[in-house]
Amino acid sequence: MVRSSGTILSTHARHDIGHYEIVEKLGEGGMGVVYKARDTALNRYVAVKLLPPDKLGDADRLRRFTQEARSASALNHPNIVMIHEISAHDGTPFIVMEYLPGKALDRLIPHGGIRIGEVFKIGSQVAGRAGCGRRGRN
Repeated sequence: MVRSSGTILSTHARHDIGHYEIVEKLGEGGMGVVYKARDTALNRYVAVKLLPPDKLGDADRLRRFTQEARSASALNHPNIVMIHEISAHDGTPFIVMEYLPGKALDRLIPHGGIRIGEVFKIGSQVAGRAGCGRRGRN
């Protein structure tokens, strides 16, 4: 469900959040629901994360949602999505970030887990993020 114009709409319905036209739901987690959207102003695809309607009254959740956007926008690294905007539409906060096509993490990791070599490969990429603030995308 997405809240738009004060009502809850089905995730299967096509609708707008500002100048972002929602195309499809990509996934959801503890911090929000993520949709693929078309930026009608710049004619490109983006990912839009919305704070779920049932969390709108939770001040701590809103603070963490905003902090997530600010923290990610302070970093510049190929393994971290670029944040384009943080705003609200009809009282629903949202984050707009670059859209990267691919598979969801839960589809990449087999049910039995992943091999130790893959763990180290992914771990080294994640660890490389620690020193990526404002150094450029290299």
